[in-house]
Amino acid sequence: MLEDQMMKFALLGAEWVMWLLVLLSFACIAVAAERLVYHFNNRTDRSGLDKALGGFLAGGALPELRQGLSGLDGIEARVLGAGVDAGHLGPAAAEEAIIGAMTFEKLKLERGLIVLGTTGSNAPFIGLFGTVLGIIKAFHDLSLDSAEGSTAVMAGISEALVATAIGLMVAIPAVVLYNYFQRRNKELTGRLESLSHMLLSRLHGPKQQGA
Repeated sequence: MLEDQMMKFALLGAEWVMWLLVLLSFACIAVAAERLVYHFNNRTDRSGLDKALGGFLAGGALPELRQGLSGLDGIEARVLGAGVDAGHLGPAAAEEAIIGAMTFEKLKLERGLIVLGTTGSNAPFIGLFGTVLGIIKAFHDLSLDSAEGSTAVMAGISEALVATAIGLMVAIPAVVLYNYFQRRNKELTGRLESLSHMLLSRLHGPKQQGA
């Protein structure tokens, strides 16, 4: 009974697997586009940030830094702004605020990347699965039609191999996109950690005027 049900499933062939791969490719494109838009909309003006933070590190007051960051948008400004807002409570509170804000921003940066990673690592296996199903169907058709058996099985196998090719075509761009966004996120979080340490080192110094 189980063998019959599995055979019926196998005889569905590779077409549905190929459609699944096409849907996964569209999903990867959608995620990549959304991530690019997110990074663009959440970028921080580097010159404005460097100017505000540089003035503070050079001996400026905390309220001046707060005012400078309030005119900026983006991930870096939000994380550092969280530390500045908690600066009047002391360096320890500012550090905790920065860590909390950074963790929250990291979660938003990584949103959707699981789709790219999962597709990139599993699409070749999905394509291979489709190929196996197609070959099973081809040999089943051969057993039913011996007159044109060789032609039918070769055509069936060639069609089945397309599933593996599509799987690779989907997987390679997905892996490239996943690595690109992971690298971009790593660079951004590295810069955030560096700027945060610079800010906290200044807060650990003499008590800030107006803090």
